[in-house]
Amino acid sequence: MADLQINPVTRRNFLRAGGAVLALPGLESFASPAAAPATPPTRMIFLGGGFGFTKDSFYPTKAGAFSEIGLTEGLAPLARHQQDITMVTNLTNLGATDPHGGSCSYLTGANVAGTPGKRFHNSISCDQLAARQLGADTRFPSLVLSAKEPDGGQNSGHGPGLSLSWDDGGNPIPGIERPLDLYRTLFATPEDNPAAIHERLKNKQSILDIVQLDGSSLNRRLGKADREKLDEYFTGIRQVERGLERQARWADTPKPAAPFDAPAEGLTGEEAIGLMENMIIIALQTDATRVVSYRLPVCSLLESMGVSLKAHSLSHYGFSQPRVEASRQRDQKCMELFAAFLDRLKEARDFDGQPLFDRCIVSYGTNLRSGHELKNLPAILSGGGAPDIRHGRHVVLPEQDTPLANYWLTLLKQAGVTADSFSHSTGLVPELLNS
Repeated sequence: MADLQINPVTRRNFLRAGGAVLALPGLESFASPAAAPATPPTRMIFLGGGFGFTKDSFYPTKAGAFSEIGLTEGLAPLARHQQDITMVTNLTNLGATDPHGGSCSYLTGANVAGTPGKRFHNSISCDQLAARQLGADTRFPSLVLSAKEPDGGQNSGHGPGLSLSWDDGGNPIPGIERPLDLYRTLFATPEDNPAAIHERLKNKQSILDIVQLDGSSLNRRLGKADREKLDEYFTGIRQVERGLERQARWADTPKPAAPFDAPAEGLTGEEAIGLMENMIIIALQTDATRVVSYRLPVCSLLESMGVSLKAHSLSHYGFSQPRVEASRQRDQKCMELFAAFLDRLKEARDFDGQPLFDRCIVSYGTNLRSGHELKNLPAILSGGGAPDIRHGRHVVLPEQDTPLANYWLTLLKQAGVTADSFSHSTGLVPELLNS
């Protein structure tokens, strides 16, 4: 196949035409020289917002097929995908205790303030558990994305952390916040020649050698608390070393050429979400990664909609009709963006020419239900990558406060991840599975 030629386009034109670009079978001209997998792999995408949705207009009140019960006002933008989505009711993140910080334990299920002797302690997030297996042969074991918020994220409902993702030591994983930074991460730049990459890796390793200590003798002279801190330090060092080793293995494999011009630095809100999600799809198509988490912006999305209220203020809508109306508008916008993302997943083609959508497991949710309610979180599931899950319905689980970790474990198992349990899970969610 000849190299794909793309005329210079504006960001906005690319967002409009992105589906057509992504629909080209396999995007061979973007792919790395590594051979495509014999069987197209399953991909997992975790999308998480903050502060939930409007109580009276978003959530279905009846179980059943959407074709029979219909979609609520808040879910209406997903109408064209109603046969390909599942909403699950009665899931509760048993580890979450802080309404303002639920996103930090959204994918982990950890009670971050409940570990004796520690003010804050998290555990591994399910996307990183998936990345250990699904991402073993890709350039990026996972893509961890976040968003730059106008106030630093204090009013976004996400709480502590740098993304939705946490490593196996419970340490926060920094998320790529700007579309420009994701663009530079995924696509080749003049600085990406192998010699320059090896030189940067050499410099990083030199710095790492300097900061390391011989902890064996020091460890014997420290108290328990200090030994734990030192162990966390060396755990972080080992993780950096593993990252450098992975970069070295991929240093001589060229990144794909960028299919469009670099985005502007200050892109935020709705436009940033659309561009980030387009690049997620390209990363999956080119097998740069198979696991993605994206902590969605909240306040900057509201700003781009012309809403002056902060997300935290908006979550206290109570009996304020202007706040209720703004909250409902936010719900509509979130689902419009999610619907557009599903559109592009269906248009994009995998290695064998089949829709990428058919190999993806996509979960969309938030850390809260409505306002500051920690119980009964919204969970919307889509994608054809879970072979035993039948879509097109609202599933009301028979047990209230079914552990959210059961939902994550079910998705991990559907993706082929070997795991007998996860976090506070008590088993799978059989109601999601075909009988």
